[in-house]
Amino acid sequence: MNWRSTQEDATQAFRSSEGLRTLLRRLQESDGAAWRTDPEASALLQFAAEKYSALARKHGLDPWEAASAAFDAMRAPATLRADDPWALVTRAVQVTCIAEERAQGLLCSVHQARRAKVSAFHDAERFSDREHELPEYHPAFRTEPVDFDPDHSSREDVSAAVRDAIMLFSLLGWPRDRARSGVEYVCGRLADAPSRASAYESLRRDAAARAHLDLHQRAWLAMLKTLLGCCDPLHQHTVAGRGILWRLLVGEPLRALLHDDDLVTEIVVNAPRVLS
Repeated sequence: MNWRSTQEDATQAFRSSEGLRTLLRRLQESDGAAWRTDPEASALLQFAAEKYSALARKHGLDPWEAASAAFDAMRAPATLRADDPWALVTRAVQVTCIAEERAQGLLCSVHQARRAKVSAFHDAERFSDREHELPEYHPAFRTEPVDFDPDHSSREDVSAAVRDAIMLFSLLGWPRDRARSGVEYVCGRLADAPSRASAYESLRRDAAARAHLDLHQRAWLAMLKTLLGCCDPLHQHTVAGRGILWRLLVGEPLRALLHDDDLVTEIVVNAPRVLS
């Protein structure tokens, strides 16, 4: 029993920072080959998986993903030089777990998630998973015209504008289900965009959304153009540049839009075909 206890103490010496330093120095002297064959290296990684299991679960990861991050940190030359090797490894595992969690939420690589300009974004979300109605996002309906302040529009005005936009497409030959899903999807993306122009450019290239909404490209582009307006700076302060949503929010009635021949033609000509 005493011999076994002494052996276990020797193999678990890496639990201390100096013991870890000694073991890592020995493992790295063979250019890393000993990591595959040394029993103590296996015990070290098993210990790391147990040590960081709670941290891994906190970020929705498997304990062995944390052990993998610890393995990468242990092989770094800086770990041998650190005043406290275990503290450095722990911090490296923590940073990696955070990056892994952010990468899963952002639908990007871990390398990208480590960058501040990428991690600053919120997690990706499905439009159907929103907890709030569209009126909650009204302040993001940003068109930046000189004669309109969106803060003066009430929540009821926004709901009415969205309903009227759906009604307009329905009256002009669009299937009501596709008119509703399309308008609501555009409004949702507009709510999260920094500007109307950026929302238009992002949606214009969103082939996945177009496929999900079952709209061919011509119908999709027509919906974006009529809802958000033409983003050409030359048309910024014209009727074509303002779009349906802006016109409805400033109080223009639905009947006035129905008398806009260019607008009506754009919507009717590009209405999605309904297969009988």
